Amino acid sequence: MNETRTVVVVTAGLSQPSQTRLLADRLAASTVRELERDGHQVEVEVIELREHAHAIMDAMLTGFAGGDLEQAIDRLTHADGVIAVTPLFTTTYSGLFKSFVDILDKDTLTDMPVLLAATGGTPRHSLTLDYSMRPLFTYLRADVVPTAVFAATDDWARDGDAGHDTDRDANPLPGRIDRAGRALADRVAARHNTGPADPFTTTPDFAQMLRA
Repeated sequence: MNETRTVVVVTAGLSQPSQTRLLADRLAASTVRELERDGHQVEVEVIELREHAHAIMDAMLTGFAGGDLEQAIDRLTHADGVIAVTPLFTTTYSGLFKSFVDILDKDTLTDMPVLLAATGGTPRHSLTLDYSMRPLFTYLRADVVPTAVFAATDDWARDGDAGHDTDRDANPLPGRIDRAGRALADRVAARHNTGPADPFTTTPDFAQMLRA
């Protein structure tokens, strides 16, 4: 058995339950299934941003994240892969989602495999993944998986038996989820996150300075 991989799911749905969380859960299940097929044990941790909304705003004002939010960011930093899902408002990611990204350290997601997904009212908004979300995570130097997933309201209406519709032509969403899960699993399996680099590892200690 290969070593355990940790996948952190960041979901910015505002309602409970939400289509955003539903899509996040489907993507996580697909990724876990593919990793387990390759012999990996998998731990999935979910960060529901709505539960940290006030703390996120406090962190933006003070520059300091404490308590449960600090623990959530620490889990994200040490993940082997991330699934980031947001609802779309006025053709872009939600303010809560962007605020959370804004309080992260600039190196938090460096080289991190990230699968992007979004939910919205109509398929016309699907381009947001490429012109809005992907540039954001590219700027953070994340390893963004090429396959992203957008789920419109109509996709859920055609969802059939809890997402296991045998007619993939009638509802392509399950197939897109499967492809995205496979793509993320491949990236996660190839990388093990040891956490951020220690900025003081190259700093000489006092004894070294005296010898010099």
